[in-house]
Amino acid sequence: MNAELVVRRGVLAIAFAGLLAGGAYAQSPDPTPQQQDIQSDRKDIRNDKKDLAKDRADRNADQRDINHDRRDLSKDRADRNADQRDINHDRRDLNKDRVDRNKDQRDINRDKSQLVRDDKKYGDNSAQAQADRKDLRADRVDRNKDQKDINHDRRDLNKDRADRNTDQRDINHDKKDLAKDRKDRNQDQRDINKDKKDLHKDRKDLKQDRKGHK
Repeated sequence: MNAELVVRRGVLAIAFAGLLAGGAYAQSPDPTPQQQDIQSDRKDIRNDKKDLAKDRADRNADQRDINHDRRDLSKDRADRNADQRDINHDRRDLNKDRVDRNKDQRDINRDKSQLVRDDKKYGDNSAQAQADRKDLRADRVDRNKDQKDINHDRRDLNKDRADRNTDQRDINHDKKDLAKDRKDRNQDQRDINKDKKDLHKDRKDLKQDRKGHK
């Protein structure tokens, strides 16, 4: 008797639980199409905000790159111009030293000729010949000094030309970087404008869906 009572109570409990479950299911129906639209609109808005934030970050990063490229370009141009001034200065020095060297060489040639004449006329040990030899030594010292200056000027000129060419390559590279970063920045700005339009549209859709739901 007790066993039968227990079984009956169990059956009743199961039946009651089934009724409760059915009632709960009946009370929680699937979302309506309007509710689904609202949820979809909210999701779109969240995605739009994320896209907008990302594109703004990209645009700001590109602007920083542009500013950096501009500074590099200005510095490289200043370096290139300074190198060009050095080149011009080296050329003037080189031309002056060549003129001095050529003049010294003419003096040497004249001293040699004079020494030959004075040797023949006054003898090797004459005062005139000794004075000619002294002038010849002095002119050779000057000529050699001018040649050293010429060699030094050539090295400076070659170095300054190499520096100038390196700076010019840097300038060309900076221009390319600047053009690319500007292109990226402009594309990011277009993306931002599009994101704003999408966000405005999705907010408008959400507002309309809410009104329709009411």
